[in-house]
Amino acid sequence: MELTEKGLASGSEWESKGYQLPRYDRKAMVEATRANPTWIHFGAGNIFRAFQANLAQELLNSGASSRGLIVAEGFDYEIVEKMYRPHDNYSVLVTLKADGKVDKTVVGSIAESCILDSANQAEYRRLKEIFGRGSLQMVTFTITEKGYSLVNGKGELLPAVEEDYLAGPKAPKSYMGKVASLLYARYESGAKPIAMVSTDNCSHNGDKLCAAISAFAREWTKNGRAEAGFYDYISDKSRVSFPWSMIDKITPRPDVSVEKILREDNLSGLDPVVTSRKTWVAPFVNAEETQYLVIEDSFPNGRPKLEQAGVIFTERETVDKVEKMKVCTCLNPLHTALAVYGCLLGYQKISDEMKDPQLRAMVEIIGYKEGLPVVVNPGVLDPREFIDTVLKVRIPNPFMPDTPQRIATDTSQKLAIRFGETIKRYIEDPSLNVSDLKLIPLVFAGWLRYLMAVDDEGRAFELSPDPLLASVSKYVEGIRLGDRNAASKAAPLLTNVQIFGLDLSSVGMDKTVISYFEELIAGPGAIRATLEKYTA
Repeated sequence: MELTEKGLASGSEWESKGYQLPRYDRKAMVEATRANPTWIHFGAGNIFRAFQANLAQELLNSGASSRGLIVAEGFDYEIVEKMYRPHDNYSVLVTLKADGKVDKTVVGSIAESCILDSANQAEYRRLKEIFGRGSLQMVTFTITEKGYSLVNGKGELLPAVEEDYLAGPKAPKSYMGKVASLLYARYESGAKPIAMVSTDNCSHNGDKLCAAISAFAREWTKNGRAEAGFYDYISDKSRVSFPWSMIDKITPRPDVSVEKILREDNLSGLDPVVTSRKTWVAPFVNAEETQYLVIEDSFPNGRPKLEQAGVIFTERETVDKVEKMKVCTCLNPLHTALAVYGCLLGYQKISDEMKDPQLRAMVEIIGYKEGLPVVVNPGVLDPREFIDTVLKVRIPNPFMPDTPQRIATDTSQKLAIRFGETIKRYIEDPSLNVSDLKLIPLVFAGWLRYLMAVDDEGRAFELSPDPLLASVSKYVEGIRLGDRNAASKAAPLLTNVQIFGLDLSSVGMDKTVISYFEELIAGPGAIRATLEKYTA
């Protein structure tokens, strides 16, 4: 079986092996979408293939839409060149259920794959054509939070951004510069309305996208590289909106166990591709069944009927509540806690950590006891039901090949939102006391211990990528297991507002963290002993 248009012509073999195939005329869909696109997505990675592309397929299957979507990749062009196009833009979604069942779906909703490269005239011309179409209703993104940044870790303007500010919209080099350039093409074609929808897993994602695009519009109009009306166009919410959203679906890297299932089905061409930018891609993506997408309903040119595929449309304030519920209390902090301690205790799967009585107790205390008291019920999702699903179904799912090492990536960028916001709520609420937080500071101490890159048995391990790794690791440099009074060396790091969301010394939490850290570095086995002590 071959994952191409030709290979899928004989659908009976696929169906006999349990694959769900597209239930629409794909040729007609591709033609209609290319001629009058309604939806383009930036970021051709796994979450897009598992979530947004499958949402489009659900609408096509039900007859709620006759058009699919277009995807554009702006970071690693080889994903499109070596994976999308050789498979005629098809992919296989493997849904891994907690009961061990596997759903296999051939997703064919992607009508076209594009490359966001301003140096490639043909590719860039096509993207400008798409942005010039009046039919285009929304642009969505999954490019990670870093994709919206115009500055480096020191707050300095990125060289490509600085160059783009001066050169204008003709051929930008930065990611956000290219997107702003495409919006300028839409402005020039009649200032048509559009919704720019970040669906990345970061707080107030729409504002981050808006700030980046607005910066280019401001600089280009200021230096005469764009018409003065362009900035007004970007700033007019009735013409260009930047809705907030909350997305939630765990989509690990394609796993060898899933690849084995597909090989046994005689599916060919499964060998993964590792691009020159070190992206690991395969013709399939594996993901959990549970998913949520909540979007602020602000679409000046209309939108697809995604509510028929389970997307929740609501007002901005509700999106904010849902996002805080998930990111600050009910999921992301629990994942980060498991990631840090999972690496220290040698775990290779997040699901296995939930069999560990101390680790399970740790996240239950953080979630139910320390987190839930500050959650504002958003109404569209129940917080306790959400966290119940997280801790009883999602994270323990043994068939989800997610790793603490993957989730530990960029931890320095996550602590402020995932834990700092809860601490702030405790400070603001007179009925709550910061000193009652016992396990959140234990996570901070665990992160300091993690930065030593030595596990609980004293063996070295590789730290996950993090933009601040070099600078934060210096605070634990030279500390060895068994060193007495060495923990205080890390105390200055705890005043870093950028990392923790607040100066931990201002609320006395720094002393608690350092005290825990002293216990964690006492010697081999100290991590386990400390967890046993504080989760009993």
